[in-house]
Amino acid sequence: MTRSSLFPRRRRRRWPRILLCVVVIVLAGAVLTGWLTVRASLPQLDGTHATPLSGSLSAPVTIARDALGVPTVQGRTRDDVAYATGFLHAQDRFFQMDLLRRVAAGEISALIGPAALPLDRRDRPLRFREHAQAVLAALPADQRQLIERYTAGVNDGLRSLRARPFEYWVLRTQPAAWRPEDTLLAVYAMYFDLQYDHVTHVLARAALREHAPADLFTFLLPATSHWDAPLDAQSALASAPPALPATRPPWLHATQSAAGIEPEVTALLGGVPGFVDGGAALNSMVGSNGFAVDGAHSAHGGALVASDMHLGLSLPNIWYRVSLVYPAPDGSTRRITGVSLPGAPVVVAGSNGHIAWAFTNSYGRFIDLIELQRDPNDPLRYRVPGGGWEKAQVIHERLDVNGGASVDLPVVQTRWGPQLMVGSHAYALRWVAQAPEAVNVNLVRLEDTTNVADALHAAQTFGVPTQNFTVADAQGHIGWTLAGPLPRFTDTDPNAAASFSLPFSSDTYIGWHGFLAPSEYPVRVDPSVGRIWTANNRILPLAEVARLGGDSGTDLGARATQIRNDLLALPHATERDMLSVQTDDRAFWIEYWRRVALDALDARALAGHPERAEFRRLVETWNGRADTDAVGYRLVRAFYYSLYDAWFGALDKQMAALAPELSYRGANSRYDATMETLADHHAWIPDGFADWHAFVLDRIDHSIAQLPKGTKLEDARWGDRNRSAIAHPFARLLPAWLPWARGWLSTPRDPLPGDINMPRVQSPAFGASERFVVSPGREQDGIFEMPGGQSGNPMSPYFIAGHETWVHGDVAPFLPGATVHTLTLDAAGTH
Repeated sequence: MTRSSLFPRRRRRRWPRILLCVVVIVLAGAVLTGWLTVRASLPQLDGTHATPLSGSLSAPVTIARDALGVPTVQGRTRDDVAYATGFLHAQDRFFQMDLLRRVAAGEISALIGPAALPLDRRDRPLRFREHAQAVLAALPADQRQLIERYTAGVNDGLRSLRARPFEYWVLRTQPAAWRPEDTLLAVYAMYFDLQYDHVTHVLARAALREHAPADLFTFLLPATSHWDAPLDAQSALASAPPALPATRPPWLHATQSAAGIEPEVTALLGGVPGFVDGGAALNSMVGSNGFAVDGAHSAHGGALVASDMHLGLSLPNIWYRVSLVYPAPDGSTRRITGVSLPGAPVVVAGSNGHIAWAFTNSYGRFIDLIELQRDPNDPLRYRVPGGGWEKAQVIHERLDVNGGASVDLPVVQTRWGPQLMVGSHAYALRWVAQAPEAVNVNLVRLEDTTNVADALHAAQTFGVPTQNFTVADAQGHIGWTLAGPLPRFTDTDPNAAASFSLPFSSDTYIGWHGFLAPSEYPVRVDPSVGRIWTANNRILPLAEVARLGGDSGTDLGARATQIRNDLLALPHATERDMLSVQTDDRAFWIEYWRRVALDALDARALAGHPERAEFRRLVETWNGRADTDAVGYRLVRAFYYSLYDAWFGALDKQMAALAPELSYRGANSRYDATMETLADHHAWIPDGFADWHAFVLDRIDHSIAQLPKGTKLEDARWGDRNRSAIAHPFARLLPAWLPWARGWLSTPRDPLPGDINMPRVQSPAFGASERFVVSPGREQDGIFEMPGGQSGNPMSPYFIAGHETWVHGDVAPFLPGATVHTLTLDAAGTH
């Protein structure tokens, strides 16, 4: 071999190594660039920030952050504090705020791309941006000014970042400036999250009516159950369980799928209103707990309020902790502490030192679906009451798409609202959210309220999705009312309430006429038992519920029953006692099904079946909790859903054929009560089984077979099934072969206690979005927990700071801690 031929060969051998080095250098450079970019979008924490506009502040504002990044905002005026709140929200949470406004407006595709078009097609027909603009123009001058100062702070906070938030680099777009109406769009986003599921509820009931004879339909939709826990003792007795119908369900047969077992919570963007995919599996879960104890029944003589709002969980969390401090007109200092919604300048739930308040979702008749009786020759013409015809208007909306061509969306607008097509059925959607009364900033009135009576009056004027409002004051009083618009109905027949959860016909539809005045709202003050409890359950007597339009999907009531019993067992409650109620994971709701399983596992059933024997042993020795080590809970729960699947799995498939989200669970939030009645009577044994005993044993065997392959029964712990999956939305977009990147955008995969139908509601990405307990005037003894952290930036030390406290249900202070960082906002001419 010659010298000349040797060198090229050596050079050829070097090329792969050179190429590898180049690739490594390029990747390292990309990682370093990304790291520097994300760090550049972190906010300034100390020093002075000069705001760019002269007169933007009347005086300097200080922002003092504690070790968790929780800010205390102190200013000379309420408007200055609103400006600083907007500044903070933008620096820590702008991408989240952007999602909120875009979901409500049906503009998410312009940010995310074509994948979000189905959501825009759902949301844009409501035209909430136009509604927000009209509402903004009609607001009182002081509320408009508050929003405008907040908006100025948002845009200043966004501009102050050295780099735009990292999400916009990934999406290859620029963040658009915040507009005043966007604050109202953030409230409309909560309407989607808290009320839009009623559309599915009504459609599911309509589909059920098509598949069930009249007697069967009535049986499947009980209006009450033994789980009901209303506030009034005289309304606590539920009606007797409905008699079994003579009709055998036409869908019932022996072989079912496992679709109903252990339903998971999934969402592309969990925690962002409009993105939460609750579905039928969450009907016993969606909602919140809010309860109070009066001064006579607390350990220190002060009333106590507890709040834990259950929502989809994501990073960052939907709420942002804050404490607002500014002078009152009388010279005293106002301090309002609690959680705010990024996008709005107010504290949503918390305490002002005189009162403390909490919300839970209320389920009423806030949405009507009106089936359009259309002209076969002109689908835009539809019958209206009185026998006449009316023609719908077609409005063309343009959907902008990031990375794609814009899309024309024709919206058919009727006299009641936009047209919604479901198969061959055309419905008009009438929603309280479309009314001018739906949105305002009256929540700010709580900041200077000092007693329960005034707080209740203020709540009755709020423009929010209608909520249960629970409040306590420093004098030891407690109270409840509904906050948000309540439609005025002409039909007050208590027996007609059930029909309100079915579609109406356009040729006879009456609907509601305006809204109740605050003086007409239901109110409860200082009940004789000294406690108030709400958990999305039926709160009022049936006749009063009917006057308000029916319950339209209230919770089963097991949570409320357990909370009520817990509270009544506390003669003198402390803050820690209230936290123990919030984190109570005793599974009373499933004790019935535990007994059903154990009754079937007799000596004859166990002979020759070692797995059944092990199942019985583990269930019999289970401690009754849904704690992370609970094997018995997981086994009984799987058995329960296996029974559901045998009874209703085929029905769910038939209903889903009409629309994927429809199911029996979607039609009946009290399906557990229906199942209990069936089990009491050993009813609806599918074909192929000799008797009830054989049927139950088959369901137990089926639930065992559904455990992950290779899992021993003794190792089937609930915490392994119920692990945290709380993550930034982008984590779900990363490939599985980049676990380190996913982990960077996620909380640890902690095993979590709790489940449906108990106070500690918990699933992998759904649960308590905050927990607090506070006595007004004793905030220093209050307790606060929150999943995730203050910042939406994964490079921030506050990305998941404090999260572990929430995971374990530990005690942490309600008030912000000692100051670690101080930033002063200053503007020209403020000195």
